[in-house]
Amino acid sequence: MGKNLNEAMKMLEDGQKSAEDERETKNTKERHTRPLQGSGQNMVSILQLVQTLMNEDEEEESQAFRRIQNVGEQGHMALLGHSLAAYISVLDKDRLRKLTTRILSDTTLWLCRLFRYENGSAYYHEDDREGLLKVCRLVIHSRYEDYTTEGFNVLYKKQPVIYMSAASRPELGQYLCNQLGLPLSCLCRVPCNTMFGSQHQMDVASLDRILKEDIKLGKSPLLLVANAGTPAAGHTDKLARLKELCDENNMWLHVEGVNLAMLALGHVSSSVLAATKCDSMTLTLGPWLGLPAVPAVTLYRHEDPALSLAAGLTTSQPVEKLRALPLWLSLQYLGHSGIVERIKHASQLSQRLLENLKDLPSIKTSVEHDGNSPVVVFKFFYEGSGSDSTVNLSTIERESDAMNQWLGEQLAALIPSCGVDIVELEDEGLCVRFNPMMTSAVLGTATQDIDQLVECVKVKIPIIQNTLQLKEEFRLEVERVAGLSYVVDYSWAGLGVLRYEHISEEVDLGKREAELEKINALLLKKLNELESDLCFSSGIDYMSLCRN
Repeated sequence: MGKNLNEAMKMLEDGQKSAEDERETKNTKERHTRPLQGSGQNMVSILQLVQTLMNEDEEEESQAFRRIQNVGEQGHMALLGHSLAAYISVLDKDRLRKLTTRILSDTTLWLCRLFRYENGSAYYHEDDREGLLKVCRLVIHSRYEDYTTEGFNVLYKKQPVIYMSAASRPELGQYLCNQLGLPLSCLCRVPCNTMFGSQHQMDVASLDRILKEDIKLGKSPLLLVANAGTPAAGHTDKLARLKELCDENNMWLHVEGVNLAMLALGHVSSSVLAATKCDSMTLTLGPWLGLPAVPAVTLYRHEDPALSLAAGLTTSQPVEKLRALPLWLSLQYLGHSGIVERIKHASQLSQRLLENLKDLPSIKTSVEHDGNSPVVVFKFFYEGSGSDSTVNLSTIERESDAMNQWLGEQLAALIPSCGVDIVELEDEGLCVRFNPMMTSAVLGTATQDIDQLVECVKVKIPIIQNTLQLKEEFRLEVERVAGLSYVVDYSWAGLGVLRYEHISEEVDLGKREAELEKINALLLKKLNELESDLCFSSGIDYMSLCRN
């Protein structure tokens, strides 16, 4: 089976085809649109069809190739787990029960020890939100004794409330309410700090005030979702204080976020270490360790197995326990040292980038105060003086998002192995984000990639600075030429946008638009021929001329 899986993977990963293979692929693609073959097809033809479907769109293929996952031996081990699970599922019941029990207990014990979560149980799930969903059901069953028999009637008498940070994942709260059959009024979004501490941390004082008001109104505080690494900026909530508040109000504390990976390291900051005292946490080991198609894991503590079974956190079906098999194989293949090394490597990449960015002019970084988060967020900001008459600082502030959008796109295209992306923060606007815990194991990011990224940022800074400084001069030059108009477009990261519009009003409207399009096209061509230092291009929504 392992041999067959390797052969299948080699066929799918092989991008080089002979002429004969191309003809066969074409025939396979044609067969794909026909009804199901009565005589069936062989494995080679089917796998070639899969390869064709994967590469059907050339544009999508080139984009996917830049960010394709690095499937090494540990990745093949995870994929083998899925095939092996299908094979094991046909064993007789006694052998299947013994084997699945061993796999589940081993994997749970290893993960609890790795992430310092003593006496924990584990639930393995494909959707990384499903663990939290099942935990919510567990808490409802625990809090409302008659829920099993009375259902929503007991909830109506004393409305449950789920609390989560304003910095939590978008639509997570709506997903929970929809799946639990609760109205959105059962969801409370707690604001983040505005005065002290990180602006991405949950405001503990606001939460305390909200809880007291809800209790006075006869509501039942059910569960709090906190972050050890917010989705956007990677900041950690004040988990120790939140745990105290949850204990005071008999409320469950669930923690999620990329910073939980740091629990596997030898030295962990106290802010993240506090997550080990929470009631449950969700770990996304797949991207952290570069393992494809492995389940997420929710670790939790609860003493009543009957309620865990009712909530769906445990099962009596041996086949469902096989979800842990890909992880069971992969964790053994990597070993404790291999797991720690991958997490440590991602953390070191972040530190290397952060140290280099701090020395660059016009680059502002946003990181967690204790430096324990692997997420680095940075952006370009203009350092020009207010006395500079060629620079309108208020305009530059509005154009900052466009410049950082362009910077992020350039870095992602030129250094794809770093996996940087663009994120929008409430106070900082658009920024470039480097989150190696979610990308480095998948993309194979190395220290030299970070060095290339820094060098690329150094090259782009003068381009952005010159563009901002010359924007006003460009506008004045355009307005001096009869027939040309300057178009204000704050979303464009170039020097500016212009358009020729001087056509006699006596000309028919349809002909006028065609003539304008023709003139602007000729103007675009001529400018690119005459000006080698500038790059002009056509706009999307209107015929324009832009300087990159």
